[in-house]
Amino acid sequence: MTDHLPRMALSIRQPWAWAIINAGKDIENRTWRTGFRGQVCIHAAKGMTNREWDDAMEFIDQAFPVPLSANHGRRASAIHSKEAKRGGIIGTVEIVDCVDQSDSPWFFGRFGFVLRNPRPIDFIPVKGALGFFDWRKSIEDQP
Repeated sequence: MTDHLPRMALSIRQPWAWAIINAGKDIENRTWRTGFRGQVCIHAAKGMTNREWDDAMEFIDQAFPVPLSANHGRRASAIHSKEAKRGGIIGTVEIVDCVDQSDSPWFFGRFGFVLRNPRPIDFIPVKGALGFFDWRKSIEDQP
């Protein structure tokens, strides 16, 4: 059932995980460099404050004044935080590079993992971890 999914996952706080899968976020900002290339599952971290959601949605609306197609004509700020799943795998993406400079409006970190080909999947509850992790080892830890 989940055998077709990549073994490794990267945990990302919402709404940034949502933005990767749904809003064309093509850079994941990190303080550390990676040599990892290939498909990875996107894990939406459990932690998220309303302030984080509001600040991120304001950024998305300012960076992309036209409604994003994945929002079905709605501005990003119209997407409510309850629509964003947390505490599990929400999709896959391919990491194709790691850069320290980019023209992408999503780049504002020391390093950026360059992302391509996001694909949503049905939510899989999984406990997260720091860095890249084998998400299948965390499934049985769920209540």
